[in-house]
Amino acid sequence: MSRLIDDAAHAKALAWTWQGKTIELGLDWRGEGRRILLLPALSSISTRREMRPLQDRLSARFRTVAIDWPGFGDLARPRLDWSPETYRAFLEFLLAPAIPPLHAAIAAGHGATFALAHAVKNPGSIGRLVLIAPTWRGPLPTMMNGERPIFRTLARTVDLPVIGPLIYKLNVSRFVIRRMAAGHVYVDPAWLHADRLQEKLAVTRARGARFASVRFVTGMLDPLKSREQLLGLAQEATTPMLMVYGDQTPSRSRSEMQSLAAVPGLQSVCLPTGKLSLHEEFSDAVADVITPFLSEDN
Repeated sequence: MSRLIDDAAHAKALAWTWQGKTIELGLDWRGEGRRILLLPALSSISTRREMRPLQDRLSARFRTVAIDWPGFGDLARPRLDWSPETYRAFLEFLLAPAIPPLHAAIAAGHGATFALAHAVKNPGSIGRLVLIAPTWRGPLPTMMNGERPIFRTLARTVDLPVIGPLIYKLNVSRFVIRRMAAGHVYVDPAWLHADRLQEKLAVTRARGARFASVRFVTGMLDPLKSREQLLGLAQEATTPMLMVYGDQTPSRSRSEMQSLAAVPGLQSVCLPTGKLSLHEEFSDAVADVITPFLSEDN
């Protein structure tokens, strides 16, 4: 976190080097006070800006920074063989020991599970941890209830020139994005329209976007291999944790979250409405739940 603190007043981007490539990552600062890191989900349409509504609420009491994940976001991304190790290494870089320490991290989707694993491996690196609709398995493995060899073949095909961009473009068309969002991401099908839809579509069209995106969809960025691993991490964690999820979360993902909610010592709140991006669509309700948790002393 010291790398962010050094340039807190002016930084709009952060450079990180991985596999010999320098990756520029967008970041947004808001507010004053104890520092809170916001990590978005990993998906074809995710950027730090999905955290903006929640960040705006929290910035009245905290110094918040939202940052993109490598391979995602709205900036150009290099061609790399993105893997779970990329994201573990990035958190080691981002959450290096700092004074003052990081008060809390708020992470969504796969980002929440990577943050949980980091907190277990590095006790004390995160003061408090909020998990928003945490996931550990990508869309295709979730739908098919497991990995399939064809998923890796698909990812490698999308890497190829000519045919790769064509396949990717078909899968992030306006129609597909709206259908996916209505089915899994947002409760109100009309929520993603006009400027919001254009912003999401622009994310999918950033240079190099297809490489990490297809790996997420096919499960090649999954931080864990089973529910048992997820529950084991939660049981091992010493960091104070709060999980927030919505009752309208797709059934298979909701089942994973309900299992996590049963872990002793982990606080959880199931909001009556909300799917996988409830922090974006229902930011006021999410902020009302997590603000008291963030205001507690460690």
